[in-house]
Amino acid sequence: MITNTELEYKGNLYPNQIINFRQDVDKFYFTTENRVILQITVLRNSALRFRYATEEVFQPDFSYAISENASKGYNYLEVGETKTEYLIETSKLRVLVDKKSMRIQISDLEGIIINEDEIGFHWEENYEYGGNTVKMSKITQNAESFYGMGDKATHSNLKGKRVHNWCTDQYAYGKDQEPLYKAVPFYCGLHKNIAYGIFFDNTFKSHFDFAHERRNVTSFWADGGEMNYYFFYGPEMSKVIKAYTNLTGTPELPPMWAMGYHQSKWSYFPESNVKALAKQFRDMKIPCDALYLDIDYMEGFRCFTWDKKKFPDPKRMINELNEDGFKTVVMIDPGIKIDKDYWVYQEAMKNDYFCKRGDGPYMRGKVWPGECHFPDFTNPDVREWWAELYKEFMSELGVHAVWNDMNEPAVMEVPSKTAPLDTRHNFDGHPCTHRKAHNVYGMQMVRATYEGIKKYVYPKRPFVITRAAYAGTQRYSSTWTGDNVATWEHLWLANVQVQRMCMSGMSFVGSDIGGFAEQPNGELFARWIQLGIFHPFCRVHSSGDHGDQEPWSFDSDVTDIVRKFIELRYQLLPYLYTMFWKYSKNGEPMLKPLVYFDQEDPQTHFRTDEFIFGEHLLVCPVQEPNAQGRRMYIPRGKWYNYWKDEVIVGGKEQWVEADIDFIPLFVKEGAIIPKFPVQQFVGEVEIQELDLEVYFKLGTENSTIYEDEQDGYDYKKGQYSVRNLKLNGKENSLVIQQFKDGTFITSYDTFRIKLHGLPFEIKTVEVDNEEVPLKHVKPNGNNVIEISKDFTQLLIKGK
Repeated sequence: MITNTELEYKGNLYPNQIINFRQDVDKFYFTTENRVILQITVLRNSALRFRYATEEVFQPDFSYAISENASKGYNYLEVGETKTEYLIETSKLRVLVDKKSMRIQISDLEGIIINEDEIGFHWEENYEYGGNTVKMSKITQNAESFYGMGDKATHSNLKGKRVHNWCTDQYAYGKDQEPLYKAVPFYCGLHKNIAYGIFFDNTFKSHFDFAHERRNVTSFWADGGEMNYYFFYGPEMSKVIKAYTNLTGTPELPPMWAMGYHQSKWSYFPESNVKALAKQFRDMKIPCDALYLDIDYMEGFRCFTWDKKKFPDPKRMINELNEDGFKTVVMIDPGIKIDKDYWVYQEAMKNDYFCKRGDGPYMRGKVWPGECHFPDFTNPDVREWWAELYKEFMSELGVHAVWNDMNEPAVMEVPSKTAPLDTRHNFDGHPCTHRKAHNVYGMQMVRATYEGIKKYVYPKRPFVITRAAYAGTQRYSSTWTGDNVATWEHLWLANVQVQRMCMSGMSFVGSDIGGFAEQPNGELFARWIQLGIFHPFCRVHSSGDHGDQEPWSFDSDVTDIVRKFIELRYQLLPYLYTMFWKYSKNGEPMLKPLVYFDQEDPQTHFRTDEFIFGEHLLVCPVQEPNAQGRRMYIPRGKWYNYWKDEVIVGGKEQWVEADIDFIPLFVKEGAIIPKFPVQQFVGEVEIQELDLEVYFKLGTENSTIYEDEQDGYDYKKGQYSVRNLKLNGKENSLVIQQFKDGTFITSYDTFRIKLHGLPFEIKTVEVDNEEVPLKHVKPNGNNVIEISKDFTQLLIKGK
């Protein structure tokens, strides 16, 4: 007779003695007595992958996060063995595997420890769901700092924090609230001026403790799946971030109009209000490229439909808006209303495309249309079907872009805010429950949307936005920080969240400028615009329940300030476009926290407010009311005050004046900043002359300008222009050399060069070793000259 039916609780389980080792080219396998296998894969000289299997069984090696274009290869690999450990060595790293405990130590070739296990890998059997809770604990190094992890609404430096990854609809979230809309299980560690990164590629709910519970231990764990993480070595933080972004991918270039100013609200309707909104922008000469239609354009919130009472002829309206320079962006949510007369519902039911519960019935959840079913976007057949649903919107009606919201997926009126955990998913042929698929649901929805938009706006480029995201979503979509609040604290949060996202591989990001919930006053709105124009995605969005949030919704002084900064955004578009090209090509974050810019300076390790926009602009928003300036940290080097042209020496905190119509903005000495004339929308005017703002430096500095048609794919066939500019300043001369690549021919023929901080009066100008009469370069008292765009070397000599 059975007298004890309780399962034995085993607690944490650990690998023991290694009894077997083998190598298979770039993979190394270590097996313990208790049947744990560690697989170490050498991806690059400075990138490794660690996988652990219990009971000698690895799970299928499948990932939504990893880019098919990720770089691989190494030039040196040696293996050794001592009495107590195995040794793997590349040209950059040395990995020790302890024979007794399977613990790992990673060091550089000089023996400096970069990262090492505390307990290392351990696990706990999950009797409720099956499988294991997989865990990893690392030793926190002395004075170690931590960065990354996606959209966390907390201090930039995660030291002492515990965070969680479970995509969640958190309306009006607060500071330090967990979890939020994104799941990006990647962090960058920094100690002893050595940076490294860890990407825990596990889609189950995951948790990270950065010396929170124990001050000398950093740990991460997941509620299921496999202990599978990637390790990246710098030692420069820039190399770590680029290596992670290379692994998870970068987007193609978007159309330039996607980088303009966008206006949104929940909701603009009917058509007359949308047309009046567009007219007001043009009448008031406030640049704008896109207007957004939230869910109220639909018939009863049914996706892929139009309310013909509010929008009787959407094709005509979209065309008329386009003629006035406005692109139309519409929202599509994942929930499909249960309605037997609704064609999208009929198609999905006929093809069995909706998610089902564990015992077979369809998963039901309430969202805006009422009771809904949800497509299983982890099924490739469903993604293909979903992509085709966009044909009418894009090809026939002329919609320009799509915004996927509520795709965590959000479900109303249930405590979990999402689908039941027993909901089943295809997971691209690896069937699973929602425990595993939840964090990639939004990613796979926007992937399907991206494929459809790309197909049906061709030969134009697609532009897609998503709220929920897992690592790698940047390959398909831009994003934003979700339903924030119109408070000064949320202005601070928008700043740190966008910087953090850029450090997490997702640079095409912004916030709801002004706040989604509640109502900003004019001062807060103006200050938020001043920050928002320096975010890669620049959009005002708000809940109409709380009042209007258009640029003219406050007093005329605020309107003038908003116009001034939106115009600055449009002037800086060639600089911003170049930033995006570098992000797309090299994985370089578009915004750089000061610690990324200068990790050797310990003063940068805990700064939150200041950031580098691109490579040469230093921005620091004013984040409190009634301020006429602020203290900020100026990084090392010399910087020009953008507004006053004064040169200041960095490496210290300083007071910077910034009344309501200014933001602290500085230019790195030696920079060459390209500028467009102000346009009301991208492509309004043909650029006849490109302004180059040149900031003198005693020494050398490099700048880059990337240009193409601003849309389409000819740039992939060589139809682009890259200008690498090298400035070399001396006491009595200035040399600018230009190195050009690509076959794209710009519409302009001349550069209008404005020289800032020139320490001498111009005596002569030489272009390509030939002296040019000053009257031919049209110099004036403001040190402005005009020369041909095709020069190779410009030499300016002083008297």
